[in-house]
Amino acid sequence: MNNLIVIVGPTGVGKTDLSIHLAKYLNTEIISCDSRQFYKELKIGAAPPNINQLKNVKHHFIHHKSIKENYNAGLFEIDAIKTITKLFKSNDHLVAVGGSGLYIDALCQGFNKMPNISEKTRNIVNNKFNKNGLSWLQQKVKIIDPVFYNNCDNKNHRRLLRVLEIYETTGEKISNLRKNKIKKRPFKIIKIGLDLERNLLYDRINIRVDKMIVSGLLNEVKSLVPFNNHNALKTVGYEELFAFYNGKNNLDESIKLIKRNTRRLAKRQITWFKKDKKTKWFNPKNRQDIINFISKL
Repeated sequence: MNNLIVIVGPTGVGKTDLSIHLAKYLNTEIISCDSRQFYKELKIGAAPPNINQLKNVKHHFIHHKSIKENYNAGLFEIDAIKTITKLFKSNDHLVAVGGSGLYIDALCQGFNKMPNISEKTRNIVNNKFNKNGLSWLQQKVKIIDPVFYNNCDNKNHRRLLRVLEIYETTGEKISNLRKNKIKKRPFKIIKIGLDLERNLLYDRINIRVDKMIVSGLLNEVKSLVPFNNHNALKTVGYEELFAFYNGKNNLDESIKLIKRNTRRLAKRQITWFKKDKKTKWFNPKNRQDIINFISKL
């Protein structure tokens, strides 16, 4: 049976470096499951592999979409399974990597079909949000579906609106709809989790944000200001700098917020991935231990 080695963990922990190391060791290719690295406009803030890394190992689903396109976990599942099926014809092993829990789940166990939402319901929910704001929306979702709220990016208003739309349409929690039968994949899945002591992880995150600023994140975000309403840009590193360009914060405040919100994102990612008891956790520095574990399986 073919093997899909899935590397998960919080942002900044070292998933990209390990995935490339394993792919080169196994002479194979990489499936990216990072929901922001899909977009070609996000060259710095989404922390995609650099040019040399992309040259060293063939990657799939990196910069293959535009922020102007609608893309979601359900569409990713279809595209990823199609690509993986093709690649397994000439590879015994593949490496998948990402910090987007929803997209990892879509790849490994399938994404359940969600109900169609009527235009009327969508308009009602959107009007309430426009009238009452994000805090109101967060509180509503927290009451309706605390499981989902505690494991999602609760600043992403589009994702929270989806919860309300589904609840108004079916009376069901979105977290319950995702508990349907897991799809059986025709390949073996080996999950490797990467984790660090919290203070070390937070130091790495803070340093990475500083490097992004030096690398030109400000200019990248400035060029995207006309598109700041697109869902792909409702994410850490972009929203904070949009606030700077819109005059809501000064630059120092925005950079501090990026660091703080990235640390909070990492904490939520750890909570999400730790729920899967089949994941074997390692320090990212212990590469030989990881290879030995995979070899035994």
